[in-house]
Amino acid sequence: MAKKSDQGPHGIVVIDKPAEWTSHDVVAKSRGVLGTRKVGHSGTLDPDATGVLVLGVGKATRLLRFLTELGKSYVGEIAFGVETSTLDAAGEITATYDMSGVTEEQVRNAVVDLTGPIMQIPPMVSAIKIDGKRLHELAREGIEVERQPRPVNVHRFDIEPTAESGVWRADIECSSGTYIRTIAADLGIALGGGAHLRNLRRTAVGGFTLDQAGTIEEPTLLPISAAVSHLPQCVVDNEIAVLVSHGRVLSLETLRVEGEGPWAVLTKFGELLAVYESHRDGAKPSVVIPQ
Repeated sequence: MAKKSDQGPHGIVVIDKPAEWTSHDVVAKSRGVLGTRKVGHSGTLDPDATGVLVLGVGKATRLLRFLTELGKSYVGEIAFGVETSTLDAAGEITATYDMSGVTEEQVRNAVVDLTGPIMQIPPMVSAIKIDGKRLHELAREGIEVERQPRPVNVHRFDIEPTAESGVWRADIECSSGTYIRTIAADLGIALGGGAHLRNLRRTAVGGFTLDQAGTIEEPTLLPISAAVSHLPQCVVDNEIAVLVSHGRVLSLETLRVEGEGPWAVLTKFGELLAVYESHRDGAKPSVVIPQ
């Protein structure tokens, strides 16, 4: 008899998260909709933000760590002249500036300095832990602590003025761990004033886009293999598949792979068997998916 934990849906769900829902809210609701407790997400999205939230369901929850580091894409609005306590529209206004004299050329020049590999200080309203406590928990207590700058990469930063004075539409592709609200605040500072972020929408997580996204109430379940579609893949025959299912350490020649890995190992029918990683001169499983 199959274990109860092995029953019921397994795969990846892409949700278009509505505003005012936390990522935890989406997971909790999805457990009821999908009929399983085994649901997790690959990375939080702010409650006020909307857009792509990737969930792992059933056996796919074991693969979420391979999604965490995927790049992200966002669109949003940067409003110049107003700083807030949370760096976005949800916070209290902490300072105002007259930035009516800022020119389009100045904005575009400042954007160049915030594109590419940069160092970024995480906002206090983030999930990063310091001394065992998340920054947003400290922020709610009115405590601000020193944060060390972290390297991130802004691959693309396009910006255009909107019909509203002092408000620009930003279209950003960036590495995992990049805070868009911090980019907005830093842009305001670079222009001699301040700014905050509003109407943030995540349009993609790696290859998962809004075109694939369903609603919380009507999710679409993608196969487990979708979780590692961005990894190099190898297809094995039945004999090797048995060894993989038993978690055997294998040579790179046996798997017919090269490079550093990790590699997604699949059957000829496209079913994911495991994810293997480099181990000495061969490869070992980091995750084996029970069949």
